[in-house]
Amino acid sequence: MGTLSERFRIVKAAVVSSFDQPLTIEDRAVPEPAAGEVLVRMETCGLCHTDIHAAHGDWPVKPSLPFVPGHEGVGIIEKLGAGVTSRAVGERVAIAWLGYACGECQYCIDGRETLCEAQHNSGYSVDGAFAEYAIASARFVVPVPSGVSAFDAAPLTCAGVTTYKALKVAKITPTERVAVFGVGGLGHLAVQYGRIMGGTVIAVDVEDEKLELALQLGAEHAINAAETDPVAAIQALGGADVAVVLAASSKVFEQAFASLRRGGRLICVALPAGGEMNIPIFETVLKGISIIGSIVGTRQDLAEVFALHAAKKTRVIGESRRIEQVNGAIDEVLSGKIPARLVFEFEPELARKPALVAHS
Repeated sequence: MGTLSERFRIVKAAVVSSFDQPLTIEDRAVPEPAAGEVLVRMETCGLCHTDIHAAHGDWPVKPSLPFVPGHEGVGIIEKLGAGVTSRAVGERVAIAWLGYACGECQYCIDGRETLCEAQHNSGYSVDGAFAEYAIASARFVVPVPSGVSAFDAAPLTCAGVTTYKALKVAKITPTERVAVFGVGGLGHLAVQYGRIMGGTVIAVDVEDEKLELALQLGAEHAINAAETDPVAAIQALGGADVAVVLAASSKVFEQAFASLRRGGRLICVALPAGGEMNIPIFETVLKGISIIGSIVGTRQDLAEVFALHAAKKTRVIGESRRIEQVNGAIDEVLSGKIPARLVFEFEPELARKPALVAHS
């Protein structure tokens, strides 16, 4: 147990108590790490669309109320639970969507831990990082390397690893055309990973500002789907070899499918509430189209994402908010006007500074 002052220190957390009401900012005692856990003083946490789905109870399996969202959390370990030897006090770590997995099933053993049926997810089935302090599994937090700030690490912890994994499973070969449907918090990173992997990137969105950002980040073509039929425009370029869907719209999934050339791969990432996709079997078979679902990434994937950023291969575009602004921030994301990621900063004076020491 911690000291009396530790156990009764009051900290802020953004809490979902009802799926049809705004989040509330509550005062809570600093949590105590159990065996195998770490206590993390949060520096930042990104706002992901999944947090919004969670807060609104959009998906068939809903979180248990009340809960604290947040799965793009980055902070400093302040305390170790019993038996923890793999992590160290003072280490900067990330708390990702995969809160923990069993480590024993087929999926965990063969490197597909994000498919574990016994997994728990940060900010969904266990409390997440929309708080000044959070508890996490010592085995599943991921060290943030030297040279990566807490501000940048937050979006990379989900938006980055999710799109990186999606493009990995697409098995892109150099010069293949890669269409990214939805340029925003995830899409601006997908554009960069597509280019890093050798693809010719086509950005599709309905906001000119986001498309201009995509061109700055390496896209070779930009298509405004509000003004131009994206299917016709992409087919005019020869069709996409890979189409990655990051926009939460069933219509966009169908457009992405129709934009593919023969042998193309549709990579499904976004999760529209109640979404369904109508796919023509005839074209799927005759054109040899592959439809692939991609769900976030493993701890190893995230380590690779951090390494790329530490090597200055990627840029994170984000805007700062305070956790007290959580409901307004959600409205901003739903408006579609935010160019990339919103990041809650708990310690603004520290969040932009890279970690000075890399921990193993």
